[in-house]
Amino acid sequence: MSTDNRWVVRRRVLQAPRLRMFCFPYAGGGASVYRDWPRWLPADIEVCAVQPPGRESRLAEPPYARLPDLLPPLADALSGLLDGPFVTFGHSLGGLVSFELVKYLRRAGGPQPEQMFVSGRRPPHLPGRERPIHDLPDDDLLTAVLRLNGTSPEIRSHPELLELAIPLLRADFAVSETYHYTPEPPLECPLTAFSGLSDPYVTRSEAASWASHTRSGFVLRMLPGDHFFLSTAQGQLLAEITQLLARPPSGYRADASPPAG
Repeated sequence: MSTDNRWVVRRRVLQAPRLRMFCFPYAGGGASVYRDWPRWLPADIEVCAVQPPGRESRLAEPPYARLPDLLPPLADALSGLLDGPFVTFGHSLGGLVSFELVKYLRRAGGPQPEQMFVSGRRPPHLPGRERPIHDLPDDDLLTAVLRLNGTSPEIRSHPELLELAIPLLRADFAVSETYHYTPEPPLECPLTAFSGLSDPYVTRSEAASWASHTRSGFVLRMLPGDHFFLSTAQGQLLAEITQLLARPPSGYRADASPPAG
C-alpha cells in the first residue's frame, strides 16, 4: 500500500494511469471502504481513496464538523494528483463532499472531472427529511446510526470503539446536517446517480433529481439493497462503473427497476 499524503490512500500506484478515481467515504467511514476496488476496476484506473481526519490512519486528528472548513485543505491535499484525467465517486456524505469539492475547484479555476458518480445521496438542493442527529446524546446518536445498517450492533459491546466512533460520527453528521446549498450553474461533466431500491433515505425520484446538476449526460441506476448497497451490491456497482468509464452517458437514462419509494 502506498500513500501520497495523509489524505489519500492508493493501494495500486500506477505510473501513467488512464485516469484517477477519487473515492469519498460515507459518515464514519474511511479509505478502507474502497480497499477492494482496485482489484475489480480496469487495470489502468488508479483508485485514490480519500482519508479525511479523525479515522483509521488519521485517528489522532480531530475531524471536521463543517463542510466549508473541510474543502480548502482537501482541495490543497489533492492538487498534486489532479494533473491528469480523473473522476469522483462518493457515497452518502461522500457524495455531498465530492460534489462541493468539484464546485470549489471550479470556482478556483481548477481542473474538473471527466465524470462524477454519486451514490446513496439525496441531491443537495433538496432539503433533508430526517431529524438532525449530530447533537443527540451519545446513545441516541448511535441508535440512529445503527438504523442505517452500515455499522454492526456489536459496537455497543466495545466501549473502547465507541469512545473513538462517537466523536467521528457526530462530526461527520454535522458536516451533512449543517450544510447549506448555494445554487451555481450545472457542472459540465456527465453525472451518474446510484441508489438502493430499498433505501428509505433516498427515493428514486430524489436520486433522479441529480440530473439538474449537469449540463452533460445523466444516468440513474437503481441497485438492490438498502442505504448500504455500496457493500451488499458491490459487484454490480463496480460493473456499472466500469461500463460507464468506457462509455460516459450522453443523455438522460434510467434503468427499468421499480421505484424505491
